[in-house]
Amino acid sequence: MKYQICVSGAASGETVHASHQLAFELGKAISKRGKTLTTGATVGLPHYAAMGAVSVTGKRGISIGFSPASSFREHVATYRLPTKEFDYINFTGMEYVGRDVHLVRSADAVITVGGRMGSLHELATALESRKVCGVLLGSGGLADYAATLLRHVEAPGGKDVIFDNDPKRLVAKIVEVLDKKYI
Repeated sequence: MKYQICVSGAASGETVHASHQLAFELGKAISKRGKTLTTGATVGLPHYAAMGAVSVTGKRGISIGFSPASSFREHVATYRLPTKEFDYINFTGMEYVGRDVHLVRSADAVITVGGRMGSLHELATALESRKVCGVLLGSGGLADYAATLLRHVEAPGGKDVIFDNDPKRLVAKIVEVLDKKYI
């Protein structure tokens, strides 16, 4: 199946500097499996994931961005967001909060790498939407607090979240769960 796997993560902050290579490898692993990477069409860790996805030579998955902007011009001029790492950009016109919901609801699975409050919103939306969720441990921010948070705050599917510190292994586990879910 050509699953859509969303990578959610910090657009700025210390986790971007510390974990950009992990995000790149995550995007690459998704693309190498022929899956569709979706991100918020933003900078930071999601951007590194998109760069990883399009770096794969030969047969690869595609990279789709969900922009908060309503047009290409607004995406570039107002939001100052990247474009070249995407095979397609969906201009939602929903600003950041609405874009997050559209992005998550359009995905089969959501993987958190690093992360700040926006990533927490995406993870909460994914859990409430009963999406397959993964967390890349060791990438800082929300990712390193998610297990503790889920132990103390009840969430639908919170006990089923997949945790791993290796991008390739995490993607393999996510795909395995999706295969079982959609058999």
